[in-house]
Amino acid sequence: MDKQKGPSAAAIGLALMAMTILGAYLWLRPSTEPLPDFSEIEDIDQRKTAFFSYLAPIVVEENERVLAQRARLLELTKQPSEKSFSPLQRRWLRKLAAEYELEWPGESREQTMATMLRRIDAVPASLALIQAAKESGWGQSRFAVKGNNLFGHWCYSPGCGIVPARRSDDAAHEVAAFDSVEQSVERYINNLNTHPSYQPLRELRQTKRLNGNPLKGLALADGLVLYSERRGDYVRDIKQMLLANQALIEQAIGEASGEEQKARTNSS
Repeated sequence: MDKQKGPSAAAIGLALMAMTILGAYLWLRPSTEPLPDFSEIEDIDQRKTAFFSYLAPIVVEENERVLAQRARLLELTKQPSEKSFSPLQRRWLRKLAAEYELEWPGESREQTMATMLRRIDAVPASLALIQAAKESGWGQSRFAVKGNNLFGHWCYSPGCGIVPARRSDDAAHEVAAFDSVEQSVERYINNLNTHPSYQPLRELRQTKRLNGNPLKGLALADGLVLYSERRGDYVRDIKQMLLANQALIEQAIGEASGEEQKARTNSS
């Protein structure tokens, strides 16, 4: 009887490497810091700098986690068939699919992997920083201060968050409350990567990937038309904010990325 061919030594080695990197990332990730009181900073430019400097490392770290998932998934796409996956790999794929609101293997392994690759990718840090600034009033909104909610996420179970002051009598939603800003960032990136409303953003991102172009917040902002009831006006606001704060954003992301690289180097 023919024996099934198992994963190659190279594939196993790459999987172990990805797990090691992810483990180091989780170990080195700094403990949660509470949201600073940005209202105490009167100078607008200083407040913006402080906001970006606080949030950028959190966004960069979450993107690194997602990209580690993507790298491992890309390696698994090279295996010839479903039968070539080990039990550990199948378990990981099922867990990963569930995180991105899919089932493994779905109707077909190839189709599900293609959908997963569209979903499992980074969100430009510049876009995350600007949307957080826009939705939270630079970290000063009631929902940010009381619920660590920087992106305006809603929830629908009684007591799941904070009831908006101007909620209509027939509405049932609340603004979600999170235990940490990290949770809010994780929810935001996962939301853009899974919700049907943001499929245009994911398609734009995939096109950039296929063409070898970098992922830029200004380009992907066009995929956010359904993020707000203001539709195109909201996208224009986001683009204007991106352009107006480009220098501060680049500085904050550069510093955060440098610290992330330094942490990885020290752990190797």
